[in-house]
Amino acid sequence: MLAGGWLYVRSITPQLELGVGYAARVACGCRFVEGRTLASCRTDFEAGMEPIRLKEDAAAKSVTAYVPLIASRTARLDPVLGCQPAPFTGTPIAVH
Repeated sequence: MLAGGWLYVRSITPQLELGVGYAARVACGCRFVEGRTLASCRTDFEAGMEPIRLKEDAAAKSVTAYVPLIASRTARLDPVLGCQPAPFTGTPIAVH
């Protein structure tokens, strides 16, 4: 049973990495460009993004989107370019 759960999580990790990257960038823009609350930014998410959590760092003007223990990405406000995702530092998973 545990192996099946691990295989399932491994199979959806690429989608989760993409989802948290999208969520971090959308929430960063919503929070630091539009000035909305982080809670109201969740209304901008697509259906199926409910498992993604958000964490704000007001001092760094960044938002981290994450699925606990699986995927995490941060987007920071750049004064010229707007919200930019931090470079991906994880290990790419090849799905065959």
